Amino acid sequence: MTAHTAPPAAFDPTRVPHLSGLFAPVTEEVDAVDLEVSGELPDDLDGVYLRNGPNPRFSPIGSYLFPLDGDGMVHGVWLCGGRARYRNRFVRTPALRAEEKAGHALWGGLESMIMPGPDEVGPELAHTFKDLPDINVVRHAGRILALAESACPFRMTPGLDTVGRETFGGRLPAGITAHPKIDPVTGELAVFCYDIEPPYLTWSLIGPDGAVRRGPTPVEGADEPVMIHDMALTDRYLVVVLAPAFFDVAAAMSGGSLLAWRPERGTGVALIPRDGSPVRWAHDDAFWIWHTANAYDAGPGPADEVVLEYVQWSKLSLGPGEPGAEPARSALVRAVIDPASGTMRRTVLDEARLEFPRIDDRSLGRRHRHIAIATESGTVDLLPGEYDGISWYDTSAPSGGAGVRKWFAGDDSLGEPVFAPSPGRAGDDRGHWLVFATDRTDGTSRLLVLPAVDPASGPVARVRIPVRVPLGLHGAWLPTEE
Repeated sequence: MTAHTAPPAAFDPTRVPHLSGLFAPVTEEVDAVDLEVSGELPDDLDGVYLRNGPNPRFSPIGSYLFPLDGDGMVHGVWLCGGRARYRNRFVRTPALRAEEKAGHALWGGLESMIMPGPDEVGPELAHTFKDLPDINVVRHAGRILALAESACPFRMTPGLDTVGRETFGGRLPAGITAHPKIDPVTGELAVFCYDIEPPYLTWSLIGPDGAVRRGPTPVEGADEPVMIHDMALTDRYLVVVLAPAFFDVAAAMSGGSLLAWRPERGTGVALIPRDGSPVRWAHDDAFWIWHTANAYDAGPGPADEVVLEYVQWSKLSLGPGEPGAEPARSALVRAVIDPASGTMRRTVLDEARLEFPRIDDRSLGRRHRHIAIATESGTVDLLPGEYDGISWYDTSAPSGGAGVRKWFAGDDSLGEPVFAPSPGRAGDDRGHWLVFATDRTDGTSRLLVLPAVDPASGPVARVRIPVRVPLGLHGAWLPTEE
């Protein structure tokens, strides 16, 4: 593939909102113990909260597209016995190591298509896309994985040092999604991978021992390159939403957008049976989806409906958008998908500015009750991906909608909430919600701990982080007993 060799002069990183303020990258790697705690850390919090996100090591060249661009940095807060310690580390990919050796950025952002040549980085890295494991972090089969947007993850040590690219014994060389799903009953890890070349979409299953049980399997009916960020899992299916966000490499090479939103094509949902039987499709009018909350089978039979709850956007919400264009609108939505007829019914549970839906991960693939979602108060101007509150929705509300409780953080901006269950106790009200918060007045960051039994009452503990934690993106609670 031909690539640009010099950054366009027009790009000015100081004019990119997601490279400044609370999103600005940090470059110092820090270790700190005995962190300052306001309030009292619950005794049953014994583990580490990890969060990954875009954090360019050097000033970007060519372009910068949040949330897809940027080097990965994993932040860890270890909690035990009412005390806390912190460590942050870059995910050191071969490309990042080459840039650190050079002392400046060598790869441009995704939209600029700038790739260094062999004289700068050697033959193995020359004219290749940069690894960007900057979106999510999970643990499965003893592996801690920093995850990229449909590419190989990078394995990290428990101390957050980078081990290297994870190909699962060579069985998944093209990589996996940034949002794999772990079945809490079987221990299987379900993944997909999309590509700009055929096969455009594949899926795989990884056993609880870390061995690949099903290698990359093409999804019949996925015959064009589209971007797919997240998925859901049920007892029977992988649920993958294909919105009409089409890759257009030719346009990107000539200075246009890498992604084209074509709403006239509609949105499809692939129900991919985990037993390998034929894929079932449903179609509806166009909508975009970044993140799912959860999905489950409404009944035990193959003809029974599938329920999917997710944050729906009226169109692709990426980058600054066209001047004067109507902004994308978001809502919490429940879709009931009929695998027999190929149709779906969508119900808006709440229309608001919200994102990052999470549940108690022990309910993934089965009926859940509560969904926590970052939201906004509407009292301050916030950037896309920035929120100042959390809403907890009770999806069992008798009205068919969802009851909601809310907590707003005042001067703090928040990211994604993550549930930390109390060990040995069932129920998603037995535990705590964890979320990073950064004060908009002074840039200081804290880890907030909110009680699941009454989250709207606010944090029971605030752990002061010794450096600012840039806003975005995803994390996980890893209990020590595992």
